Amino acid sequence: MASYGTDNKKELIKKYRLSDSDTGSIQLQIALLTHRINYLVSHLKKHHKDNHTRTGLLALVGRRKRFISYLKTEDYDGYVDLSKKLKLKVK
Repeated sequence: MASYGTDNKKELIKKYRLSDSDTGSIQLQIALLTHRINYLVSHLKKHHKDNHTRTGLLALVGRRKRFISYLKTEDYDGYVDLSKKLKLKVK
């Protein structure tokens, strides 16, 4: 898994933004949270006793869940497309 840094964040923004001036659309926020969650999961596989990180991970998962719920109600087609790109479960 790649490291979590500003270079990776810039690449993700370029990949998932909706327009050139997009810096905070809901799809982009979900993509950034997913990358951060994946990074923390790989960290916890190595450091399984790191409970502080586990708490932060659960908070991020909850935030992403709320964002996904919002996206699903506002733009279902965008939700399905993003779920396929990020390999998330579609319910």
